[in-house]
Amino acid sequence: MERCAWCGHSNEKMLAYHDEEWGVPLHDEKKQFEFLMLEALQCGLSWELMIRKRDIFHACFDSFDFEKVACYGGEDIERILNTDGMLRSPQKIEAVIHNARCFLKLREEFGSFDAYLWGWSEGKVLLYEGHERGDIPAKNGLSTDIAADLKKRGFNYLGPTTVYSYLQACGLINDHQKNCFRYKTVMEGQDVKHLPRDREG
Repeated sequence: MERCAWCGHSNEKMLAYHDEEWGVPLHDEKKQFEFLMLEALQCGLSWELMIRKRDIFHACFDSFDFEKVACYGGEDIERILNTDGMLRSPQKIEAVIHNARCFLKLREEFGSFDAYLWGWSEGKVLLYEGHERGDIPAKNGLSTDIAADLKKRGFNYLGPTTVYSYLQACGLINDHQKNCFRYKTVMEGQDVKHLPRDREG
């Protein structure tokens, strides 16, 4: 069974993430917030570390219940920092809390974060020319535009590269390689839009 090159020699958790979650069109807001915050927490670190520590993150952030996280205060920051195995970055922890509050404001404006996110692709899964061969950029015009919009709305730790990775994870962009067994299955029943290669930045 062939998979995308990036997870070819990964551990079991990474393989399960690729096989069961990565690139599947996502519409659950709690999961959307989780994936967004995993990307923010990952800045400067490896994605494998994020997947390995995922259970710890769930314990620290109430399973990424954004309404609860938005209410966190100083005691919660201390609790999280003192959790065994947790990242020792007050800035990133504070960013998750701050981003939860921004997430709630965005939901108020659009009715849901899902409506906001998928509005960028008009509800379609995007297939960019060349990506199926593994020629995948670190960022593109779409992720740059979304990152700029999120920054305008107050979000932290979400630059164009981070947002591009998020769009892949949420299935808005299908970047599974064509020889990967998940390439076609994640698009089953989805409205797909084929696009030429986007500007990279």
